[in-house]
Order: sequence, then C-alpha cells, then structure tokens
Amino acid sequence: MSSTASTTESGREQRTAANQTPRYVAMLASGELRQRVDEAMVGLAHCELCPRRCGVDRLSGQIGYCGAGAVARVASYNAHHWEEPPISGTGGSGTIFLSYCTARCIFCQNYSISQMGVGNDMNTEELARAMLTLQRRGCHNINLVTPTHYVPQIMAAVAHAAGQGLRIPIVYNTGGYETVETLRLLEGIVDIYLPDAKYADDDVARELSGFDGYVEANRAALLEIKRQVGSALLVDVDGIAYRGMVLRHLVLPDRLSQTLDVLAWIARELGRDTYISLMAQYFPAHRAVGHPSVGRRLYRREYRVVLEALEELGMENGWTQELDRIY
Repeated sequence: MSSTASTTESGREQRTAANQTPRYVAMLASGELRQRVDEAMVGLAHCELCPRRCGVDRLSGQIGYCGAGAVARVASYNAHHWEEPPISGTGGSGTIFLSYCTARCIFCQNYSISQMGVGNDMNTEELARAMLTLQRRGCHNINLVTPTHYVPQIMAAVAHAAGQGLRIPIVYNTGGYETVETLRLLEGIVDIYLPDAKYADDDVARELSGFDGYVEANRAALLEIKRQVGSALLVDVDGIAYRGMVLRHLVLPDRLSQTLDVLAWIARELGRDTYISLMAQYFPAHRAVGHPSVGRRLYRREYRVVLEALEELGMENGWTQELDRIY
C-alpha cells in the first residue's frame, strides 16, 4: 500500500526460523489438506462460496454472479512492495491477482480485472507453479487478491505446491464479503487475513458495490477470522508477518463508508488491539467519475475526523496515512 505512515509495536509476537513452517504443510502430510480440497471442489457443483449463494453448477460450465467458472483465472502475479510493511517486507508480497469478483464497486480501480475478467485461465498445476515461482523470487508470502470465488481451486493449488516445497505463508486478501462456511474450509491453510470492512450500511453497500446483505456477512466473517488467527499481527525476528489479521478500511468521500460506525464496531467486537489499515487513497475511477458523492477525492478534513475517532477509541495498532498527502 502506498503512503503508509506508521505502526505500533504493541501486541506483536516474534518467532525464530526454527518454527516458521506454515500449518498447511502438516495438513498435507496428514492427508487433511487433500480431504479439505476434495470437499471444496465438490461444492462447485452447487456454488455457495459467497453470501450470494447462486447455487450454479460451475463444474458443468454454469456461471454465477461473479463471472467465474470451474478454472481459476489470473490477471497477473508478481512481487508487490506496497502492502503494509510487515506484509511486503524487503522481498515483496507475492501477489496473485485473480480475475472477476463477487462485488460490482462503481469506483473499482481494477474493474477490467474484477468486472471484465481480464486474465488467463490457470489449472491447478499452473497456479501452483506461480506460487512456487514467487517463493523462489524471495517473496515473503503468497498474497491472493480477490480470492473468494476461487477458494477450491486455490486450496488445490496450495496442496500441489506444498508437495513441491511451498513453505511461505498464505495471505487471503478479500473485500470481506464471505461466508463463515467458506472461511472454515480455509482454516489452517490461510495464515494471514487481509479483509476489508467496507461499510456499515447495507443500502450504501448495495448502491456503491452491488452487495446484498454486506454488513451482516462482513461482521460474521470478521468474527470467524478472529477465531482462526486472532486480531493481532504476529511477526518474526525480521518484522515479517507470519500469522494474524490486518483489517482494511477505505475512507470514502461524503462519509459514505460510515467509518465511525465501522471503527466503533471493530473496537467493541474485535477488540481495540485489532490491526487496522485506514486508507485514504480513494480517487474516482470506473463509473464513479462524475458521481455526485464519490466523484471526487477524499478531503483532508474528512480523513482528519476519522483519525480523531481512531484515537478516541484507543486503537493504536496499524497504519494510517499522512495528512499532507491528501487533497
């Protein structure tokens, strides 16, 4: 992420190189990972991976709301150096940008990927090979961007790659529109969650992002993520994250992301020690250009208000952005 400011050190734990092997490696050895993959792949015949629960048979070629089929489609994969510092580190985060999406954000900066499906299909072996390539390049993790609609394919690729030596953490980088059932398939496979908490109002979530029932689904998902990995971010002796959660929130113009309500819920239900990345880099893209509310950049005074709220709530872990870089 660009323009990150600072992070606190409280609540962090460290580990040494002796115990850095992700849990998915042991799951592969025990046979649990293969069993989990088989369960997930069968589910594609009646897809309910996201809260829309389309129920389409993706294995036979049917397409649901997201646009995805039976094979994962990848727009790009590379080392990315602009995530939060413990995610990018010095070697970069191994981002795999997956095509299509469960949302229809009118301001999406990557709409050609998320809504037009630009990319190339990759089978299990090809996706696993991409993961191993990123590991060889020195990336600290495999960062799956917009992964929800490809969870079974991703699980299969992780199992295949782990059998060939994949040993770095798996990052699940999501808009936060998840079902608890899908997240439970990922328990032990995903080491670090990067979920969004986009909205606190369902009407706005539907208008701006096409979500149905976003708030309830998002909050249930965040509670499940906390159950799996906690709300802290654990780092090794070099400051590189290996387990935990960073909760992201993009502040929108005209208070449309309901940031104060989102932060209050996080503090109350997830805890004040939750790591938050409070983002201010919004700019109008795609269909937001000319929109009466989100057709402009965020004002500095709007971001200052949410910084004050963050301080009042006593939430000190995470990252904010510098006021002098905002319009």
